[in-house]
Amino acid sequence: MFATNVGDAVRVPVSRRRSEFPQSRLTGKLAAHFADHSYDDPTVVIDLDIVEAQYRALAQGLAPAHIHYAVKANPEPAIVRTLVREGSRFDAASRAELELCLSEGAAPEDLSFGNTVKRVRDIAWAHAQGIDLFAADAEEELEKIAMHAPGARVYIRFLVEESQADWPLSRKFGAPAAQIIPLMDRAVALGLRPVGISFHVGSQTREAMMWVGVLNEVAAVWHAAIAHGHDLSVLNIGGGFPAFYGDPIEAPLSYGQTVMRLVRERFGDVPYVMAEPGRGLVAEAGVLECEVLLVSRKRPDDIARWVYLSIGKFSGLAETIDEAIRYQFDTTADDGVNGPCILAGPSCDSADVLYEQRPMQLPMGLRAGDKVHILCTGAYTTSYASVGFNGFPPLASVCI
Repeated sequence: MFATNVGDAVRVPVSRRRSEFPQSRLTGKLAAHFADHSYDDPTVVIDLDIVEAQYRALAQGLAPAHIHYAVKANPEPAIVRTLVREGSRFDAASRAELELCLSEGAAPEDLSFGNTVKRVRDIAWAHAQGIDLFAADAEEELEKIAMHAPGARVYIRFLVEESQADWPLSRKFGAPAAQIIPLMDRAVALGLRPVGISFHVGSQTREAMMWVGVLNEVAAVWHAAIAHGHDLSVLNIGGGFPAFYGDPIEAPLSYGQTVMRLVRERFGDVPYVMAEPGRGLVAEAGVLECEVLLVSRKRPDDIARWVYLSIGKFSGLAETIDEAIRYQFDTTADDGVNGPCILAGPSCDSADVLYEQRPMQLPMGLRAGDKVHILCTGAYTTSYASVGFNGFPPLASVCI
């Protein structure tokens, strides 16, 4: 028996009907789906209605800003297709992501090439398709863009060094505040059009007021660039919009409204504000089904059990690195008594441990073969999954 990925003919083997297992605490379409389906291999099921609802709420809250979905969060074609239909625009990090968006109906003018590190042939290809908005944070990147996309619009990424996000981003992307105006000057000298600034507050910024410090830093540079003579029209506020992993978060509508109020207070009437939510649009739409492979204790008197799952860091749960993202779990072995578990993946790699410093509380009756549902896994799971490490299959995806 097979489940079919809506619209994309991806066929996933199903072992037996879910009715064999106890009732899940899941609700809505996802609960109904898992009541009828069980997957042999780890599989993320995406409820496209939730994607639509999240988009509409965030778009209303952020208005008049324009949403550019961060495709890297989940490049499932059905998700891109749904968001095209909703009127979303897109932030892409590679030629493959740009091609995906174009193939699903996005217009070139609705795409930005947001990676600050791009291959020259991909810049040229994007320019030939009519894509005219590029990110940069270094002089050589500007030179590449000027040579292969002459006259293009560019925005300079600001290096955020202080973040209140649960998962602050590294120093890999962005230019320090003192370098923003010199880079804009260099862009002009190269014949490019420096139209604005971008930044990212950090992944999983759970409260809108946590944006204040970063917005203050960026606003100072923004107004200094205008005073220097640059005609700025694009403010890219990036991502950071949160999803629920157990700690309280604000609803997307009120969150977006607060962020935009803070933006207006500091930047005034910017002609084009763009936001790049990824996690905040798709994470809560996904539930990942896997199974328990082994439950054991290293020593008879150990308090915490080791629970090995059929999915790990290398097959979709990379965001458990440093236990930064704390997923929520629902199991079919709910005997009413929970106890601490160290969770690990299936691979023969000692780094493939998900939660050890802060063990998870899972049912004491958990045994090999029990199904486990990992909630809020619609973002950065399939896109992070390796292809066949240790022979384990890539993470499958089904849209309903």
